[in-house]
Amino acid sequence: MSGAMRNATLPGDPPGGRRAVAVWSIGVAVYFVAVIFRTSLGVAGLDAADRFHVGASALSTFSILQLLVYAGMQIPVGLLVDRLGTKRVLSIGAVLFTAGQLGFAFSPSYGTALASRAVLGCGDAMTFISVLRLGTRWFPARRGPMVAQLAGLVGMAGNLVSTLVLSRLLHGIGWTPAFAGSALAGAVVLVLTLLFLKDHPEGQEPEPSPHQGAAYVRRQIAAAWREPGTRLGLWVHFTTQFPAMVFLLLWGLPFLVEAQGLSRAAAGELLTLVVLSNMVVGLVYGQIVARHHTARLPLALGTVSATALLWAATLAYPGDHAPTWLLLVLCTVLGACGPASMIGFDFARPANPPERQGTASGITNMGGFIASMTTLFAIGVLLDATGDDYTVAFSAVFVLQALGVSQILRLRGRAARRERERLVASRVETVHVPA
Repeated sequence: MSGAMRNATLPGDPPGGRRAVAVWSIGVAVYFVAVIFRTSLGVAGLDAADRFHVGASALSTFSILQLLVYAGMQIPVGLLVDRLGTKRVLSIGAVLFTAGQLGFAFSPSYGTALASRAVLGCGDAMTFISVLRLGTRWFPARRGPMVAQLAGLVGMAGNLVSTLVLSRLLHGIGWTPAFAGSALAGAVVLVLTLLFLKDHPEGQEPEPSPHQGAAYVRRQIAAAWREPGTRLGLWVHFTTQFPAMVFLLLWGLPFLVEAQGLSRAAAGELLTLVVLSNMVVGLVYGQIVARHHTARLPLALGTVSATALLWAATLAYPGDHAPTWLLLVLCTVLGACGPASMIGFDFARPANPPERQGTASGITNMGGFIASMTTLFAIGVLLDATGDDYTVAFSAVFVLQALGVSQILRLRGRAARRERERLVASRVETVHVPA
């Protein structure tokens, strides 16, 4: 197939254009705000411990519950988007994460704050899959990879805003004004969604699909799970994503301030470095994988190895504190974790037919969040048990990485063989299609 044919717009393909960019931008704005709210606890961990008078393990429960809700909602949200449409699901998500952020601002106790983070996590879970679906409805298929990559970059920009802006508001005007004020952004994107967002362009209405019941959902999940590529994608996502997520969501700031003796401002700058590195590495990894498909596994395993090496060097450093240059390198390498986790979808995608793509992506996406929940909890428990010994607590990272790598090595051969079989079958079908 020639390059011209590959780039041609398929019959029935959405037209794209300025209208598509405008509508898609509204959906991305909802995701952008959701990421700000999701990561807001990462810059407020120490303040939350003081405000609610809780220890490390109770503090970690905030993020664990939020991620638990997020991970558990992935497949149900995909089904909701198919049945209700993107506009309705994004609107529901915006209402929920705004209510969660507002509730967190005014929570008088640990219990109500915990409930607020659960509501926030539920709303947050409705955004990313919806934005990916919106992109496929408004842009030609050939633009799909670029649109998805841009959505991910906007999400990291939300993380950057949380690190740079919300942290300053928190320490400038206080807990309640900072969180309540940020909740206004949720109200703004909700209004924009209700007024201007459209599920699809005029004349591009999808065929109505009848409800196929719970048995159909079970079959979809079972069929996707049977594919080695789906399971390999899950374990790649599991092994690569969690070190940076744990660092950014909760434990990075306390580690840098309490264990490494940095000021909050300096620690915030290092968290910012993780986000900036993520954005740059994401573009690089995307180009490499697009041009060299065989680079997927070396990139994923290389990122895991580099992360483990830098964490080991930081935790085992003989002085009281690791030197600044080592912390800079650590945070730069942590920035590669997010882009590496996206490689998991590149294993699940070719392993499943189009009608199972959403299910397979949901399964893959749960991997990193399960690992993050486990590590958040383990670090909190170990900190309480050891009297805030961060060296012991952060050693939990190596256990999860070892588990993930063992599963990746176990599945890689089967997934590669299955992918080759599908590729050969696809080529045979193409040859036999009449001109």
